[in-house]
Amino acid sequence: MEDIQYYCLKRRTKFIQELPDYSLAIIPNKARELRSNDVEHKFKPNSDFYYLTGVEEPDSICIIKKEKRHAVYILFVEERNKEKEIWVGKTIGTEGAKKTYKAHVAYKRDGFLNKLNSFMKGVEYIYYPFGININLDPKITNIFQELRQLNRAGIKPPKAIYDPREIIHKLRLIKDPFEIQLMKEAAEITKEAHILTMSFAKSGIAEHELEALIEYKFRSAGAMGPSYPSIVGSGNNSTILHYTRNNKTIQKNDLILIDAGCEYKYYASDVTRTFPANKKFTSAQKDIYEIVLEAQLKGIEEVKPGKRFIDSYNKAVSIIVDGLKELKLLKGSKQEIIKKGKYKKFFMHRLGHWLGLDVHDAGPYVDRNGHSIKLQPNMIMTVGPGIYIHPNSDSVPKAFRGIGIRIEDDVLITKNGNKVLTEGIPKLIEDIEALAS
Repeated sequence: MEDIQYYCLKRRTKFIQELPDYSLAIIPNKARELRSNDVEHKFKPNSDFYYLTGVEEPDSICIIKKEKRHAVYILFVEERNKEKEIWVGKTIGTEGAKKTYKAHVAYKRDGFLNKLNSFMKGVEYIYYPFGININLDPKITNIFQELRQLNRAGIKPPKAIYDPREIIHKLRLIKDPFEIQLMKEAAEITKEAHILTMSFAKSGIAEHELEALIEYKFRSAGAMGPSYPSIVGSGNNSTILHYTRNNKTIQKNDLILIDAGCEYKYYASDVTRTFPANKKFTSAQKDIYEIVLEAQLKGIEEVKPGKRFIDSYNKAVSIIVDGLKELKLLKGSKQEIIKKGKYKKFFMHRLGHWLGLDVHDAGPYVDRNGHSIKLQPNMIMTVGPGIYIHPNSDSVPKAFRGIGIRIEDDVLITKNGNKVLTEGIPKLIEDIEALAS
């Protein structure tokens, strides 16, 4: 397969095609962020910037200037400094920006503001994403205002500053072959890590031991680490959607909910499995689990070209409502329960989300008419229904209280249907219980 720069070029070409003539797009990377005192957070590039350039260095800036018949791709990067490179490693410099990252022109980062005025000459449209680099935001605004004031001198200024993310995020929604391959690798690593952790889990150990094991497997298999803070919730903690303390000792009859995915070359996976600590479901746990599993399996069937994003959610809701009505945890007509959202007491989140460079990836969920977006080949989304019964739910029989179950997989939409990238992680009851043998 071609390398990332081959695909970055194709992405930039599509982006340029969406820009009007006489426009200037300024796409900054993030700056370094301090964790404490002079210790920095581990750096991850801004996803939009990385998508278009493949450059990882903080504070870099991408400029694309489109005129009538051609466009220029410019990079501003940090000047190489041998003394600094002793501490942080080799930087790309202007020569690397041109040779490796295929910029037509490259400049030192410190010269950006001096060059920007000249780039803006003859420009009618400026595209800049505020909020990515807060140090740069006011400088862009000031230069724009200065140009607006030149209108009195008969010089035509840019019309406005537009957000390029609407264009970029639509492009990011459809994965190219390079991205799909990386996400398949992320899914495979995550699969192996979940299987290992499910096999190791038992009562008497702490949640954070499972967190450590699954993240060890991520790193030892070549991933960059988790793509989001790993959730390991046992017992009542399984009902807390974003529980990340992971500090409880697992008890004998606890369910264990693990929501964890790795990040591989900046691409995310996102998987959830729920299973009993002693590998044997209680009757009440099995009743709820079977509802969630059916909702997930039927929801995945709705993920295919021509269907809308919301269709899988609606199918899952229908199944969850039927199941909870049968258990008498929901009362009333199905139509009324769905219309009034009574089921949200137990299933309060969406069924899934886009997946890619970000775990909650870029891309619209509705079209310009406000309708749920139609699914297309090479989109990747998660499908993860859940039922969560709070331990203090007095209106629910005691056997069901404190049960939290979510089952989530990563799904690639294909030409004729879909492919579950994380297939193979046990989720059928008989497969989970077989792990005990």
